[in-house]
Amino acid sequence: MATVPFGNLRDQHVLITGGSSGIGLALAQRAAAAGAKLSLVARDPAKLESAHAAIRAEHSAAAVVIACADVAVQSEVLAALADAERAHGPVDVLITSAGVARPGYFEEVPIAVFERTMAVNYFGTLYPLKAVVPAMRRRGRGAVVLISSGAGLCGIFGYTPYAPTKFALRGLAESLRAELADTGVGVMIVYPPDTDTPQLDEENRTKPVETKAITAGAGLWTADAVARVTLEGLASGRFSVTPGIPLTAMAWLHSIIAPVLRWQFDRTARRARANAGRK
Repeated sequence: MATVPFGNLRDQHVLITGGSSGIGLALAQRAAAAGAKLSLVARDPAKLESAHAAIRAEHSAAAVVIACADVAVQSEVLAALADAERAHGPVDVLITSAGVARPGYFEEVPIAVFERTMAVNYFGTLYPLKAVVPAMRRRGRGAVVLISSGAGLCGIFGYTPYAPTKFALRGLAESLRAELADTGVGVMIVYPPDTDTPQLDEENRTKPVETKAITAGAGLWTADAVARVTLEGLASGRFSVTPGIPLTAMAWLHSIIAPVLRWQFDRTARRARANAGRK
């Protein structure tokens, strides 16, 4: 399903939430190489400063603004957006890459983790979208890119706090795409597999053995590789980007192969559990 192509980022204002590390930073580096005006939004000022320095080290002429904000707090998102637009003008491309994941066994994960994960992953995407989409629509031009996850295509063992938030992004993107069709505003959603980022390192601290065994099937991608296919998708006007053959097959054939996937995942989980000596 096609959306609005956005191939040339030169002099375009690209705002990236979660832009201080991981996929967000890799996207920022590639956007800077393409000549974009960048705004990076994240919670940690030290990481933002480090990201800013890393981008300028690679692209000395890059125009980069950084703004501290917890994307789960709407007032902070709006303040960061105002700072960014004062520097670079209206946002042309919004990429919502901020996210958290804390996998674990359902009974052992506190309710607070479920609440925080939904606040960051879903509302932390909704707030910036609500802030920029109306102006994009009035201008008849712009693009928004939602970073979901392979866990947004299929519920996975150990991801009860996380997968529902990424499923929610899928529903949001599909509904928003329908509303923005023929307005000149593009909508794209990306479903990365496990990606070599600081967040993955954090996930692995609590990830059940069953989850590790299941997700290994989609392979491990680099953040730069995910960034590359994301911007290629944006340039070609794609709606859905699924890096790698396993996730692409899941996206296209999920309703048909779901029973087989559930059987395979259940078998993988049982074997991993037995190998780990869990009952």
